[in-house]
Parts: sequence; C-alpha cells; structure tokens
Amino acid sequence: MLPATPWQAMAAGSSREVDLLAGHTRDEQRLFTALTGLLGQVTPDQAATALQVFAPGPDGARRYRDAYPDAGPDQLYELVHSDWLFRMPTLHLAQAQVAGGGRVHLYELAWSAPGLGGALGACHGLDVPLVFGNLTNGQPAMLIGERPTSEATALSARMRTAWTTFATRSDPGRSGRTASSHLSFQAANSPEPTPTDLP
Repeated sequence: MLPATPWQAMAAGSSREVDLLAGHTRDEQRLFTALTGLLGQVTPDQAATALQVFAPGPDGARRYRDAYPDAGPDQLYELVHSDWLFRMPTLHLAQAQVAGGGRVHLYELAWSAPGLGGALGACHGLDVPLVFGNLTNGQPAMLIGERPTSEATALSARMRTAWTTFATRSDPGRSGRTASSHLSFQAANSPEPTPTDLP
C-alpha cells in the first residue's frame, strides 16, 4: 500500500532530488486501435462515445471538435484515447514534479515509423527500439521496417544520446536551461529536436 498518491507525493516534493525524463508518442492509441481491428473503421458513434467518456469537462467533446475541425471519427477517437491514457498523465506527472521543486524533461516522439506501411505512425512503443538501438530485431523493430532508413538510424542515435546523457548527467543534452525549467522537446523528422519551455 502506498502512503500517498504518487502525484500528490511528487507535488509535495518527495522526488525533488530525482530528475525525471518522461514522454509519450504522438499517436499512442493507434497501435491499440489496430490490435482491436478498428484502425480506419471507427464510426461516428464510436468517436462520439469516446469523446463523451474521455474528454475532460462537460464541454470536452466540443473542445476537441473545435480544436480539430477537420478530424474524422478515427482521428478524434485516437486523439482522446491517446490524451486520456498517455499524454495527460505524462503532463500531470511533469507538473507534479515541477510543483514539488523538482526538474523534469518532457518529450513527444512525433516521427512516423515506416514499418507496416507507415500505418501506425508514432504509435505506442515506438520509442523503445529507437532508445535501445534495436532497429532490426524482434516485434518492436517491425515498426521501423525491414531495412532501417538513414532517418531512423539518425533519430535512434539522437535519442540514445539524449537518454544516456540524462542517465549520466541528469540532462538530455538541452543546454541553457535552469533547474527550475520545464523542458520539452519533440523528436520528429527534423535534424534536431527543438527545446521549448512550457509554462
């Protein structure tokens, strides 16, 4: 039994001496949607139910639709599930760490994997083969494709460098930030992820 809810304990400063690296992939839900056979098959009713259940607040569904006016049922279903299960808990964890006086580095992996015809985008688990440099073996490597592209190899090298630098120096290599800063970077199809301070 935990003596306190982890978010509350962190906000109270229980982990302020431990720097944190936390993140998510842009299309977290897509893998699970594919596994359930719904990829490309989400109906308007299924999307509306997902928005009603998972979008925060009484006007959450409307806010999603306003924020993504061109999104169809598949995208809305994926967005609200990804936010509810992965993105928002990651951000809440980071906010609790900062509120407790700790330091956190956030990332979003937005690189669309070419494996399986590119259908899964930046899905759940894509960061694992990239971080560990496992681009050719096992099920996670299927996301990368039969032959890793130079882009995949370069992104994997940058991510491994960020993780090992964080493990050895508590900083993923983003210079010029203070201990109180809330750092975010996006690993995408660009040469270097760009850091931005979050409020």
